[in-house]
Amino acid sequence: MHTRTSSSTVSFALPFELTGVGETLPAGTYTVETEEELIDGVSFPAYRRTATLLIVPPAPGGSTTMVASIDPGELSAALEADARAASGALTPASGGRHG
Repeated sequence: MHTRTSSSTVSFALPFELTGVGETLPAGTYTVETEEELIDGVSFPAYRRTATLLIVPPAPGGSTTMVASIDPGELSAALEADARAASGALTPASGGRHG
């Protein structure tokens, strides 16, 4: 079966958690890899996602890179929550730092 992998990056302004990781991760930029397989029997090329992986670089002073299988919907929700929290932390109405 034919498979393909695509890679992208996501950035978090604040620490975050995902079920597949098992620990709170620091703010930063992370690589996300999506693996897909070709669906047979259709008249046009179509792919089905088989895995979404978050690549977690080693902590400062560490040497082990972690690869965690994650839910892409949970990742999207975490990115949206991060964007709301980060922008809310910067507005005076939220009680965040200002001035």
